[in-house]
Amino acid sequence: MSDPAMVVAGAVACLGLAGAGSAFGTGFAGAAAVGAWKKCYAASRPAPFLLLSFVGAPITQTLYGMILMFIMLGKTSAPGAGVPCLVAGIFAGLAIGLSALFQGRAGAAACDAQAETSQGFTNYLAALGIIETVAIFAMVFALIALGSIETPKAQSPAADAPAALTLGS
Repeated sequence: MSDPAMVVAGAVACLGLAGAGSAFGTGFAGAAAVGAWKKCYAASRPAPFLLLSFVGAPITQTLYGMILMFIMLGKTSAPGAGVPCLVAGIFAGLAIGLSALFQGRAGAAACDAQAETSQGFTNYLAALGIIETVAIFAMVFALIALGSIETPKAQSPAADAPAALTLGS
């Protein structure tokens, strides 16, 4: 028997945990960017707009959580999908959210370094990209696992019609 409430709970947990990680990550990086810009203004140097790249990097993990959420919501009618979707939602969401959190921490350090030296932008983005890869892996592997949950096939209206009805009989 299907338990759609547990499927929905897993989907919401996945999005919530991924989104919470994005909120923490963008918050850490955003605060560092503001501090770095303040130092630039205090030294009468231009504030680098590039720092917004580091601030915005952790937001993509919310999208990964949303993708998984929509896939899980498509499993509400699948028999036995409740517990697997709940477990997948919690653990995939946690992995994705932690990736965003730590990407924000690294983004904060990148903000400080870029504003101080005006060098290393590509290296900093590469480090953030490696951290992002953890979230992508978690999403893809969760998608593979969720793909093993069979959803019932929808019947066409013609399949419901009695087979013995023919014209002229």
